[in-house]
Parts: sequence; structure tokens; C-alpha cells
Amino acid sequence: MVSDRGLEVLRVIVEDYVATREPVGSKSIVERHGFGVSAATIRNDMSTLEEEGLIAAPHTSSGRIPTDKGYRAFVDQLSALRPLSPAQRQAIESFLGQAVDLDDVLARTVRLLSQLTSQVAVIQYPTMSTMRVRHVEVLPLGPSRAMTVLIADGGRVDQRLLDLGAPVAEETLAEIGSRLNAAVQGRTLDEAMVALGAYADAAPPERRALVDQLTAALADQAIGERQDRLVMAGAANLARTEPDFPGSITPVLEAIEEQVTLLRLFGEMQLDQHGVAVRIGRENGAAGLTETSVLAGEYTTPGGSSRVGVLGPTRMDYSTNIVAVRAVARYLSKLLGERA
Repeated sequence: MVSDRGLEVLRVIVEDYVATREPVGSKSIVERHGFGVSAATIRNDMSTLEEEGLIAAPHTSSGRIPTDKGYRAFVDQLSALRPLSPAQRQAIESFLGQAVDLDDVLARTVRLLSQLTSQVAVIQYPTMSTMRVRHVEVLPLGPSRAMTVLIADGGRVDQRLLDLGAPVAEETLAEIGSRLNAAVQGRTLDEAMVALGAYADAAPPERRALVDQLTAALADQAIGERQDRLVMAGAANLARTEPDFPGSITPVLEAIEEQVTLLRLFGEMQLDQHGVAVRIGRENGAAGLTETSVLAGEYTTPGGSSRVGVLGPTRMDYSTNIVAVRAVARYLSKLLGERA
């Protein structure tokens, strides 16, 4: 059984190894940290940690590095987290507050989070199936061209250009747009698609082809908003940590490219007492990311909750990254709630 001092030894091994990428020995622990015991005592503690599978020797060096199990024990014993500084919080509010729409908010979020953590930052688009349509509009762009606009909760805007095939009076487009808006405004995206179909079925014969084209475009926009997708930033951070992937960095790159693996992981992860879910190394074996850690927080919108987080090698600064993910998720919830 690991003693309280042994857990403290594990903590400094994790922190020193994360900082230096060098195996940590008993002598350096005694010299750098005030345990008040001899190097021999620290070696005994390290021996116990090794027997418990929490640290391991990477080669014949006397130093040790944390295992996946050791990182997990370190994360689980984080009882207090150092909050972001006032300057960091102000930077988050200032940078994200300048966003002009939802796409810009999410793009800024991952850029900021990748800078705060030096990892790959990932954010899931808000779950839109339960979100409601705020407004739709049909805008004339010329005698035979138009744009359909769908605005959902949270400020998400989707636009579609249409070639109508024949000239249509602006008054006609405005009237149809007004009726379409009345039919779907305030409905969820699923409900809106049903309402669009009902409106098209009831259209008079002389307008049926035009109405079918407009409602089909809006329905396609609504379907697109319901699909789960991710926005990412910080791939260069991953490249800089390639030495921390002794096997291969390829599975991580594939997961980033395919997205479905990360979306599935996000859906499985349960938040801890800090409001952040952490999956470490072999805990991601089913996803093929055994050398990768994934941290995820949760942000909320009027339509539900989605995930934001980071991924990188198991050798990462967990305490700093957890704080950053939690802070960004909380501010994002506040920002999107205000924009609803």
C-alpha cells in the first residue's frame, strides 16, 4: 500500500517528468523537494510505487517515469487546482467576447485553448437537434437567384444560395419567406423539418415548384445543423510532442482527421469533481489512442450541452490543463447563454 509520503513522491515525479521529460531519481527528489528524509527512504518509497505499477524505469537509468496508472493516481488525488490568474481570465473574456457569431466563437475558443495548454484543442459544435429556430428568411439576389437564411439558438447562422431557374418577383419571395418563418419559428430543428414539409404540401400548384425548392434548401440546412462535428486547433503542438509518442503518432492524427473517434470518446467521458473528464493512455485503448490523454469539459447552450477539451501525450501538465479547460467551458456557457 502506498503511504501519504509515497503519493507525494509520485506527485513530484509526475511534475518533474512533465517539466523536463527526464526520468526522475531519488537524489534529484531529495535535492529539489523538501521531504526531510534521506535518499534511501525516497528510494524505498519509489520501490513501493514501482511495485504498485505507478512508476517504471524506461531503461537501465536509476530514474523513473510515471505509468498510465501513475498519471491516473496523480489526477485522482488533485484536491485543489490553482485558478487562472486575473490576467488569463481577462484574456479569455476579451478574446472570446470579440467573436461575431457562433462559428467565430468556436474557432476562437480552440485557438485560445491550444495556446493556454500547448495541446491540440477540440470543441464539439452545440448539439443542435434540440435547439430551436430563431428565424428564417428568403432574400432575393437578382431576378432568378435567392438566399435562404436559417438562424438557430446561440446565434448559429447558415446560408444557402439558390438558382431559381426563372425570374421570381421580390414580393413573392418576401411573402413565402414570411410564411416559412411563421411556420418554423420557435420550433426545434426536427420539428421545423416536419413543418417545412407540411407547408410545401399545402402550397398552391402555381408555386409548388418554387416552394419545394426553398423548403428543401432550408430542410437541408436544418439537417446539416443537427450533425455532430468538431473544430480543432493546435496541430503544431502535437508535432512538437512527437517524442512523447514512442509507438506512433499516426493513430492520433487519424483520430483528428476522422473526428468520429473523438466524438465517441467525448460522449463516453464522465465529468469528475472538477467538472472535467480525463482519459489517460490505455484507458483510450478502444479508440486506438493508448499513448494519448484526452481532457474534456462541458459547455451549455439553450439547446443542450456539448464538449470542449484537449488531447495530447500522456506526459502533459494535467493540473494546468484541467483548469484551462474548465475555465474556457464555463465562460463559453456564459457567452452563448447571453447570445441566445
